[in-house]
Amino acid sequence: MVTIKDVARLAGVSITTASYVLNGKGRISESTRKRVLAAAEELNYHPNAFARHLKKRKTRTIGVFIARLGGSFYEEVLEGIHEAILQTDYELIICPECRTTRRILAHRQVDGAIVFDSTITSELIARLAWEHFPVVVLDRYLEADHVFPLLVDNARGTREVFEHLFVQGMRRLAFIAGAADSHDNSERRRVFLDEAARHGLSVACYAGDFTRPSGYQAAMEIIASGDLPEAVFCANDQMAIGFIEAARERGVRVPEDIAVVGFDDIPVAQYMQPSLSTVRVSRVDWGFTAAMRLIALLEDRKPFDTSRIPARFIQRQSSTRTFAPQARENGLTGSPAE
Repeated sequence: MVTIKDVARLAGVSITTASYVLNGKGRISESTRKRVLAAAEELNYHPNAFARHLKKRKTRTIGVFIARLGGSFYEEVLEGIHEAILQTDYELIICPECRTTRRILAHRQVDGAIVFDSTITSELIARLAWEHFPVVVLDRYLEADHVFPLLVDNARGTREVFEHLFVQGMRRLAFIAGAADSHDNSERRRVFLDEAARHGLSVACYAGDFTRPSGYQAAMEIIASGDLPEAVFCANDQMAIGFIEAARERGVRVPEDIAVVGFDDIPVAQYMQPSLSTVRVSRVDWGFTAAMRLIALLEDRKPFDTSRIPARFIQRQSSTRTFAPQARENGLTGSPAE
């Protein structure tokens, strides 16, 4: 069994210094603190207080490690998690990206974790997960013992977007990517480009970061090039909204001059002018399912297979060149949506 003495030896400090660092006490230099924490992590050391929790195997607490708290996307995921927790006697700790995240995970101060934060490395998750500390990940595909991905069906939603554009005769296509470290972004980009290649088409790709300003900037770049595509698929709705704002400013009509599609179906999407075609994913269901499956793991030790949260294309005005009168009233044509 690893002791604090082992940590002190590896870090090259006294046991007292190691104890101060691990308990957050004393005036210790930053370099020494980092050295002790690195040694503790390398040895997979847990202070006695946490070891008692592990012995009991129950804190009745779930930890949610999420990139940030702002924005409807994350709020809806958390709403779903909270709904699930209310049906149990578990408590909930929410940890947005901050310096305490690593400590809580490394010391396993919760019974299990839901991770939706790309800054927490897959290596750390794989190293910390074990039979009595399962981890559900929402932002990556990770093959590791006691780690369970719960992902969006990006492939289906993206294929439906491509089909919608293709059957309308659109052949000059563009894609605006989200954050480079996002699993969802990577899947959406790959599937869209693969579908295009399968039909003998190429796609112009532009960098974004899932924010409205990045969609706006991409639109300005495309319009300034003088080579306007027939349609653009944005990796999320925020970028699509930014794109439409820039197009409006520059006198480019949506969808007459360029069709625009987003992903996520955030609440404002259906109220825009034009209303935004997008891919609907229930973030509430995503969070609810993640929490319920994690609790089932903790209670019954029954692992679940990698699965996907449904995603389906919602056709609205921003990507549809011709409207039937009745469809125009609903903001839709073609596939059922609302």
